[in-house]
Amino acid sequence: MGDLERIDLHPTHHIAGYDLRPGRPLPYGATRVPGGINFSVASMYATACTLVLYERPGGPATVEIPFPPDFKVGKVFAMVVFGLDAETVEYGYRVDGPWDPDAGHRFDPSIVLLDPFARAISGRPVYGVRTDAPLRSRIGFDDFDWEGVRPPGIPMQELVVYEMHVRSFTRHPASGVRHPGTFGGLREKIPHLLELGVNCVELMPIFEFDELAMADDRLDYWGYGTVGYFAPKAGYAVTGPLGMQIDEFKNLVKTLHANGIEVVLDVVFNHTGEGDERGPTVSFRGIDNKSWYMLAPDGSYRNFSGTGNTLNCNHPLVRSMVLECLHAWVSEYHIDGFRFDLASILGRDTEGHVLDNPPLLETLAHDPVLANVKLIAEAWDAGGLYQVGNFPHYDGRFAEWNGCYRDAARRFLRGDDGQVKTVAECVMGSPELYPWRGPMASVNFITCHDGFTLADLWSYDRKHNDANGEDNRDGADHNDSWNCGVEGPTENPAIRATRGRMARNSLALLLLSRGVPMLLMGDEMGRSQQGNNNPYCHDGPVGWVDWRLCDTNADLLRFARQLVALRRACPVLRAPEHPTQTGDDPDIVFHGVQPDQPEWAEWARTLAFEWRAAEGEGGVYAAFNMHWQGHVFTLPPPPAHCQWHQVVDTHALSPGDFTPLEEAPPLRRSSALVGPRSCLVLVARRA
Repeated sequence: MGDLERIDLHPTHHIAGYDLRPGRPLPYGATRVPGGINFSVASMYATACTLVLYERPGGPATVEIPFPPDFKVGKVFAMVVFGLDAETVEYGYRVDGPWDPDAGHRFDPSIVLLDPFARAISGRPVYGVRTDAPLRSRIGFDDFDWEGVRPPGIPMQELVVYEMHVRSFTRHPASGVRHPGTFGGLREKIPHLLELGVNCVELMPIFEFDELAMADDRLDYWGYGTVGYFAPKAGYAVTGPLGMQIDEFKNLVKTLHANGIEVVLDVVFNHTGEGDERGPTVSFRGIDNKSWYMLAPDGSYRNFSGTGNTLNCNHPLVRSMVLECLHAWVSEYHIDGFRFDLASILGRDTEGHVLDNPPLLETLAHDPVLANVKLIAEAWDAGGLYQVGNFPHYDGRFAEWNGCYRDAARRFLRGDDGQVKTVAECVMGSPELYPWRGPMASVNFITCHDGFTLADLWSYDRKHNDANGEDNRDGADHNDSWNCGVEGPTENPAIRATRGRMARNSLALLLLSRGVPMLLMGDEMGRSQQGNNNPYCHDGPVGWVDWRLCDTNADLLRFARQLVALRRACPVLRAPEHPTQTGDDPDIVFHGVQPDQPEWAEWARTLAFEWRAAEGEGGVYAAFNMHWQGHVFTLPPPPAHCQWHQVVDTHALSPGDFTPLEEAPPLRRSSALVGPRSCLVLVARRA
């Protein structure tokens, strides 16, 4: 140890009964050093900062220690406090400076602020339970034993993604788990994920947020109002009241990895839970409002997120926070990837203009720690910027939620005019959007948390969001949905049968397309949100997965499981390149009701395509008839030395809608009737 290190370990000040010394400005936040804790907080415009310590969790402040003037490095307040118990101490900051909203400054030293870099946050240990304790920063630990379990490292082309909300997945009493609505509850349901065949879960926000922060009685249920980017949500942990949410979440990740399932986090770097000037001051606004947020010349908040504020992502301070945050989740939690909410905001400059070469995105794309991490962009924002196919991707590092796939698939399945050619492009992995990146740039989906569930997509013509308390104004108005004849629930057997076929057709199209398929939680069992396409505030049956549906809709669940298994059995569906359509040996051939005669006309509602495997076996033929009448499709000849085996017929009653490949007999006919609004799938096997 050098002389400088020896000197640094000795106190130089004694204030309020605590030994102190000047701290190190990096890393930001609170970190252990020999004998004490280093506290570092950056603010470009603050004039003073005070550390507030709570040595008894949930108790009153033990002491407030102003940072001495000589404990400042540049614009960073940094101080080591000796003798603190890192396991129990909680802390916050009072930050002083000008109160000048017109100039962008909103300093208020009467408020104790959260540390933006806090590894854990207390104050909401039980979800939805209001307490007198404010949100407080904690140190957190990094002593978890991973027991040698490593991330699975699954290639993009092998993924089947399952988007889920941690609490909604097991909160329903029918889930049967010991600790509903928690990380532990999700861990108990891993067998369901394995049976379904998914190998990647995309978790809606699990960073700490205050579900009770909204002005009225509604909840921030979905959790997009982040207040702690480094801290797992305590209210999602069984052990949250014990402050053990870090270990509980790590245990979930470890168990998922041990079962071959990757973890992608939905991260929200476009806005925070502080809202606009009417919102609470929790952290960022009180520490350095002008640096953290995009502000108009009059000091008001630019709102490209639709939630009141927009993080100033390409400001150096914010950019460094985002990078350090992702580093922490990868290195400390072994996270496999990130889905960036409203990612187009990450490409705007400090005034909201779209950048040609956004520094933040370039940094993430080329960062060595993130080199093997999956980066997925929601390539649009609430300010009207839509970049699907044009998101800055840096040599293909960013994949995209393909909203164009969703829209084209829904319209084709509904039977709209002029959709056949468009959906054919989608089946190939959208080469017109990703001409050289390949289909792995396309995360294909038909439903996600935003919008209708799969069951509701084919049960409602319009949204029914009255229970949200916004007079049905919230949520998307254009859903490309169809109620099949009656709005909402019905006992009409013909309509119910049509809805069942539409759900199966949707799953078939999704799983037979190149790209990365993403399923929405509960769609495999017919979950409904009662026509609500934006249940962001509902901690109740509208948002929960009702596990009784596994029995009620066992036929649909069986179909979904078998379809995922079929995708795994046919490598041609998972190839990482766009298929060739020309030459002597094309990878895909499009047909109509007659072989080699696709129907691209505006009025056409039928599409057949043939995925050709190199050795013939494993080739797939699919015929989609979205017309209200049945059509006879003449089948193309099977590959050499192979026979067609029928595995899917969505017009047939279960179990005839899916015949497992190993049980499917050879097809002895040269044509097949595809019923109205149905699809047929054949697989080539050696004769």
